[in-house]
Amino acid sequence: MRTLTISLTPKQAARLQDAVESGNYASNSEIVREALRLWEHREELRVRELAQLKQAYHEGMASGEGQDVDRRAFLRALKAERTERG
Repeated sequence: MRTLTISLTPKQAARLQDAVESGNYASNSEIVREALRLWEHREELRVRELAQLKQAYHEGMASGEGQDVDRRAFLRALKAERTERG
């Protein structure tokens, strides 16, 4: 394993120490590794969500020209549809 030096705020250092002393973690390294796994997971989700947004954008652009919609008429139609469904 590679050793890195990181700087933490006093609050962060205290939280790490508390987590180790409470027995929830065996070491500071274990906490940092878990934090990195969570960060990696979040980044993977972000990349997937961005890809989905790009896909939706391209599908929307490929679907043709947009059209103007009367907001009030559109809302009335939605309410009427909801009323019909009960």
